[in-house]
Amino acid sequence: MGIKERRERERQARRSLVLDATRELVRERGFTGTTTRQIAKKCELSEATLFFYFKSKDEILTSLLFEGIALMRTGLDEIAEAELSGPERVARLWAFFTRVRQEHPEYLQVFAMLAQPQRTGSVSDELREQIARRSGENLRSFATILAETVGPERARVAADLVWGAFAGLAVLRDSRLNLETPLHPDADDLEVALDLLLNGLLPRGDDP
Repeated sequence: MGIKERRERERQARRSLVLDATRELVRERGFTGTTTRQIAKKCELSEATLFFYFKSKDEILTSLLFEGIALMRTGLDEIAEAELSGPERVARLWAFFTRVRQEHPEYLQVFAMLAQPQRTGSVSDELREQIARRSGENLRSFATILAETVGPERARVAADLVWGAFAGLAVLRDSRLNLETPLHPDADDLEVALDLLLNGLLPRGDDP
């Protein structure tokens, strides 16, 4: 292995170390509460050295965002390829989102950061275009999974509804955790939410 290749491998290893540290800190403190100084300290690097590998905190955010988008794409592809009924597809999607929430809560936090004004202000136009394109591809894949159940003309809205319901419930749970109030929704509550999505809010036979 030449010097150039060894240096690039070392660079990628340091970047991975920074991202691992950031994931852990985000789980503990949230992305807003995580500083580059804390990340550098956890990696046993100086803050100046950290900025050699990432230009800004927003660039670290973007890297985590791409990881989360890739993870979501893998899960969506697996569901799309499975032979499932309509309700089974929705249930599998819900279970997948629940697993991501349990195993990688930092990704949901990073996804939510996109809704904050100027959050990607220091990210280049090219990177913003990539974020929009890749997340859009995921949404289209998501809609395709639901198209056989709700029809192609309503699939995009259905995808927004299912994801919005899950992400909203996750935000509510985190809000209650931060406020130290009774914590919900729990796993049983999520099952109830899925049933309501599948079967509607009104009792069977009731007019809207």
